[in-house]
Amino acid sequence: MKCGLIIPTLNAGEKFRTLLEQIAAQSLSTRKLIVDSESTDGTAELAKKFGVEVLTIPRRTFNHGATRQFALEHLLKSSPLDVIIFLTQDVLLHDDDSLAKLVKIFCADKTVGLSYGRQLPHVDATNEAKFLRAFNYPPESQLRTFDDRKIFGLKTAFASNSFAAYRVEALQSVGGFPSNVPLCEDMYVAAKMLLDGRKIFYAADAQVFHSHNYTAAQEFRRYVEIGKFHAQEPWIRETFGSAEGAGKKFVVMKLVALAKKNPFDCIGAIFRDAAKFFGYRLGRLKGNA
Repeated sequence: MKCGLIIPTLNAGEKFRTLLEQIAAQSLSTRKLIVDSESTDGTAELAKKFGVEVLTIPRRTFNHGATRQFALEHLLKSSPLDVIIFLTQDVLLHDDDSLAKLVKIFCADKTVGLSYGRQLPHVDATNEAKFLRAFNYPPESQLRTFDDRKIFGLKTAFASNSFAAYRVEALQSVGGFPSNVPLCEDMYVAAKMLLDGRKIFYAADAQVFHSHNYTAAQEFRRYVEIGKFHAQEPWIRETFGSAEGAGKKFVVMKLVALAKKNPFDCIGAIFRDAAKFFGYRLGRLKGNA
């Protein structure tokens, strides 16, 4: 099985060296590509020192879906690939077999189109960030099909662009990554694959460290983009269900969990949840405009 690895970068920072060292130590052999948006901190130069191919694009042209598709097509020009792995620049691999564990399902089940792994919180993660990672990335693996939408709703098409692998043939058969969405290109592809009869696999034993301690303002901006996405792609909510009901349950569960650890954490969490709600609503309005 021939595998490729793509990481979009922009001023990846000091920790990027650690990620490059971890990638070099992986048991899975991959063809590696960095698609860099004109970094000014030496990100591209550092990647080249590790023998990673670098493709530079103008910063203003970056798009979550289109850039990934462009990078994939660049790799496919020189050699065929069976599986393409995508990481974001801010992850750290858990062990030397993280990538191998992520892609092994493709040999075991030919109907799987997408595999994504477990994300563990970074050492500096807040209690809220830790809860989010535990909620979205449980310790048990899961194989989902289109019929599972009756059980999991919108969560059926959940995936992650930070640590995921795609069967190239399956990805291309659904049109590749979209170029017209502001965010959530991973959910878009997952939903398309499920509709196409493919399966989505959550590989809990394939792990990375990845989390964010977002401010309310950052959450607001993110959820504006998510709201735009759902407005522009209404077929996803129509097919798999709305996120609102599950979102309310999640907020209650989170606040209860935070209250047990540190009641003061609930105050900031409430502000951030409010920012998400209003950002999402605004995004939906903008997307429908």
